[in-house]
Amino acid sequence: MPESTVVIVGGGASGLSSAAALAKRGIEAVVLERDPAIGGTWARRYDRLHLHTVRRFSGLAHWPIPGRYPQYLSRDDVVEYLAHYARHFGLRVVTGTTVQKIRESSDSSTGWTIETLGPANDMWQSAVVVVATGQYRQPIVPPWPGRERYKGRLVHSSAYTNASPYVGQRVLVVGVGNSGAEIATDLIDHRAAYVAVSVRTPPPIVPRDPFGMPVQRTSLLLSLLPPAISNRIGWATARLTIGDLTRYGMPRGNFNPYTTKRVPLIDVGFVDALKRGRIQVRPALERLNDDGGVFADGSTEPFDAIIAATGFSTGLESIVDVPGVIDDIGEPRGESGEPTPLGGLYFVGFTHTLRGHLFEANRASRRLARNVERYLGLSRSLRG
Repeated sequence: MPESTVVIVGGGASGLSSAAALAKRGIEAVVLERDPAIGGTWARRYDRLHLHTVRRFSGLAHWPIPGRYPQYLSRDDVVEYLAHYARHFGLRVVTGTTVQKIRESSDSSTGWTIETLGPANDMWQSAVVVVATGQYRQPIVPPWPGRERYKGRLVHSSAYTNASPYVGQRVLVVGVGNSGAEIATDLIDHRAAYVAVSVRTPPPIVPRDPFGMPVQRTSLLLSLLPPAISNRIGWATARLTIGDLTRYGMPRGNFNPYTTKRVPLIDVGFVDALKRGRIQVRPALERLNDDGGVFADGSTEPFDAIIAATGFSTGLESIVDVPGVIDDIGEPRGESGEPTPLGGLYFVGFTHTLRGHLFEANRASRRLARNVERYLGLSRSLRG
């Protein structure tokens, strides 16, 4: 049975950053990654994808993103950086290995058992387990009535690569978060015949670079203020730079991202397409019929394809066999990188933030490393 002082489940940005931060403190860790290569999750994202956070504030622990990369990294840039990062620290990453179950070991002296499915179907033992599988593990497609009747193409946004399969087609994108807005823009920029977005909850929308300053830097500053004040400043900035979008069919929603900690729609072309009438807005999708959708206002419309940009779940409840550490919406209780009520169990990469997920991964992994070092030292002293 293979062993490691620390097993990290998930080899994305948070998992790799955690492994490097631990290595800096001389703590052995092995990373179990279900994809066949590092950066696989990023590599599968759509071609148009770029970070909305700047290079300076997107590097992982102890190794900033090199200056040869652009201000906003592309999807392929991120994949390359993650691979170089793992090599830079000599991290031990076991790819092609899916974790099936995490549970406390029956022998209390060994801590944790991690059951895997892969080439060896190993059962790992470790004193510490760090869960870094991320917030976007399992795509969610709503159970719309009539799905079995719809004759067009219905896919989740995670399966979208580029607009090539949709040239000349009428496409509905359901959900107008960042992925939905960018996919809708990509479709209309690359010869889809007609594109509409279905909006259930209108998002707060902000430009990526208001007044020439990256919105991430603004968010870092506003995060220091009381949320109500930050929301008002953010709303005023968005109104000045973007204007009133209700004239273009976008319903007015609440501008409260600093209260909810939910990332707003960061505009990189969607608003311009909306204002030019290239993208249409429709109400919430209620059900499907043979050739399209039926909306909340009772209207119907035909579509050749429907792309569900309807989010993800963590899927943690299926792999973490530990009572009391996952909340009602499937996310870890407590702060990323901090101890849980179960000794030696940690979660990293589940923070809802307006400062950037990679920025938070850097901070959380350093915090994790300090806590793990303290925990292992205490464990050894108790055993000794």
